[in-house]
Amino acid sequence: MIVLYIILGILAAIAIVALFVSRDMKATREVIINKPLPEVFDFIKQLKNQDLYSKWNTMDPNMKKSYKGEDGTVGFVSAWEGNKQVGQGEQEILAIVEGKSIDSELRFIKPFKSIAKAKMTTEAISDQATKVSWGFEGKMNYPMNFIKLFIKIEEGVGNDFAFGLSRLKDLLEK
Repeated sequence: MIVLYIILGILAAIAIVALFVSRDMKATREVIINKPLPEVFDFIKQLKNQDLYSKWNTMDPNMKKSYKGEDGTVGFVSAWEGNKQVGQGEQEILAIVEGKSIDSELRFIKPFKSIAKAKMTTEAISDQATKVSWGFEGKMNYPMNFIKLFIKIEEGVGNDFAFGLSRLKDLLEK
C-alpha cells in the first residue's frame, strides 16, 4: 500500500510541476545559400525535395512515403510511415507566398498525436544569395510538457533543421 501512495505522490508531483512548464515549442534555423532567390524558392516549395535534405529522411531510409495533390501547391500532402525514430504523420502545404514563404501543417500520428505549424522563408541577400529560414511552432500536450525539463526538444529539432539546411545549401550550391 505504501508503494501505491509513493507512486501516486510522484504522479501528482509531476502533474503539478507540469502546470508551470510551458507547453509552447518553437525552433528556427537559417542559412545563406549562394543561389538566386527564385531558384532556391522553386526548389524548397516542392515538399518531395525535402527527401533530399531533411534529417528525418536519413533516420529511416526505408520510410514509406505517399503523396496527394500537386507538389508545390496549396493542399499538397506528403505522408510518411517509418521506424520508431520518425514515426508516422503527414505534412500539408497550407499557404504559399511566392518567393517569400511556405506554410505547412505537420500532423504527427505516431509515436504520439500532435500538430505543429512549419514555415520556410526566403529572403534575397543579393542577386546571387538567399537567406533560408526553417522553423516550427507547436504545443506539447499536458502533462507530457513535463519532459521539457529534461529533454531539450526545441534544441534537438533546431539542430535537425540546421542539419537539413546545411544539406540544402550543399545540394543547391553544387
